[in-house]
Amino acid sequence: MKSHQEPHKACCTPDRGQNVHPDCAERKALTASDGKPGLDTVVIPGGIAVLGTRFPLIANDGEERRKAPTLRQFRMTATTITNAEFEAFVESTGYVTDAERYGWSFVFWAQLPDSKSELQAVAGTEWWRKVQGADWRHVAGPGSEADWQPDHPVVHISWNDATAFASWAGGRLPTEAEWEHAARGGLGDIPYPWGTREPDDEAFQPCNIWQGRFPEENLALDGHVTTAPAKSFEPNGFGLYNMVGNVWEWAAEPYKNPSLKKAVQQKLTSMRGFKLLKGGSFLCHRTYCWRYRIAARSGASPDTSLSHQGFRIVLDL
Repeated sequence: MKSHQEPHKACCTPDRGQNVHPDCAERKALTASDGKPGLDTVVIPGGIAVLGTRFPLIANDGEERRKAPTLRQFRMTATTITNAEFEAFVESTGYVTDAERYGWSFVFWAQLPDSKSELQAVAGTEWWRKVQGADWRHVAGPGSEADWQPDHPVVHISWNDATAFASWAGGRLPTEAEWEHAARGGLGDIPYPWGTREPDDEAFQPCNIWQGRFPEENLALDGHVTTAPAKSFEPNGFGLYNMVGNVWEWAAEPYKNPSLKKAVQQKLTSMRGFKLLKGGSFLCHRTYCWRYRIAARSGASPDTSLSHQGFRIVLDL
């Protein structure tokens, strides 16, 4: 396959930039002796990881095959961290997320009532709105408490927040090599956790992504307009759920790209300090952001939070 150019945009995910909230600089690692959730984990066997793909689809994203390390076996949460699990962390530690510290977060326009349609839009990705009071408990801002569901992925979570939870739970965020190795489920260089068959807008919806015309019309043929329960659809060969689609997942390392192309280096300059995101979300569609593939990549500043952004963690054995 040849790499695609347009219409695959830089990404449908905005970011706060490289701001560091004053309170963030003073944070300490949070631990707790009790109140930790019983996380559902699976053992991921070790081996030589496949990192990237021989069949990249989006040029200049760093999807090409790269040298990967030999991994030892590790545990990974079977799902992204849920609202209930994150709530246990907050109740145990008193943690305050970046979205709560800033007082706002990014919300997809269709998640908002009509009365909020005139909220500040994000230039270049106008379907995102800057919503005061949006956070992990209030996915669409104040008044949206009824939308909070304990078994859904926690969202509006920054890289800082995800790292704090992982430390408290005795784990860490996965590296890109670990994430891709786990997502492939033992099947090698495949684009999706289930294999090679492409999701479509007709008869095959194995994950929670967009169906229809983005961003105006979501047919929701997969049964979900926004997030699906963290444990939904069929797991991959290692027993992991929703490794693509549903919510973007933070990885441990910075967003990097080994390409020496001038355009890539210019992009990296504008993304200095950004952290890596993997897996795509319920807002991805092949006509705009075909990043619900294992090798696909995105990035955002570590304090960025959105209504389609979560995480899962790994625990060393």
